[in-house]
Amino acid sequence: MTDVLPDHLITLNAQAQAQLFTEARTANTFTDAPVGDDQLRAIFDLVKYPPTAMNIQPLRVLFVRPGDGRDRLLRHVSEGNQAKTATAPVVAVLAADTDFHEHLDTVFPIRPGMRDHFAADPTGRENMARFNAGLQIGYFMLGVRAAGLAAGPMAGFDPAGVDAEFLTGTGWKSLLLVNIGHPGPDAWFPRLPRLDYDTAVRHA
Repeated sequence: MTDVLPDHLITLNAQAQAQLFTEARTANTFTDAPVGDDQLRAIFDLVKYPPTAMNIQPLRVLFVRPGDGRDRLLRHVSEGNQAKTATAPVVAVLAADTDFHEHLDTVFPIRPGMRDHFAADPTGRENMARFNAGLQIGYFMLGVRAAGLAAGPMAGFDPAGVDAEFLTGTGWKSLLLVNIGHPGPDAWFPRLPRLDYDTAVRHA
């Protein structure tokens, strides 16, 4: 097992550190063990709490199970990702809602008028949606791991094709696909090196 940090520095216990961070891996094969709708709901209900700017919460999720929807999705997935995407119990299409401002009166009531401000700035609104949905994608991956599942993120797909196939008529713009399930045989590639603290961190 990868070393874990002592509990006087990281209060998360060793098992949780391993499950969420040090031993968590991207699965490339999956078993046929089901992932229930109740698990998917629990994941979302956990990861909706971490912060976004002005509490805008622009991440949107389309869950795609095997069947017609999966067949349609696979047409827009790069060849190298198709096999694992075809066999995952669930694929999450993670998207940014560029119409997040429609919910601002509910999620950010302390600043009346912000809905109209963003309605008049579609370019700024999309940039803000994409950035903050990117933050939420990180939270989502940890939520999948917290549920005891493997999250396999993939950028190798045609976002415009997925948007046209599934998201027409919405403000949703797809950012990432994530295969979700229990890892199968030979699921892992060898662990690649991580940069150390002295390489990646400076103090000012």
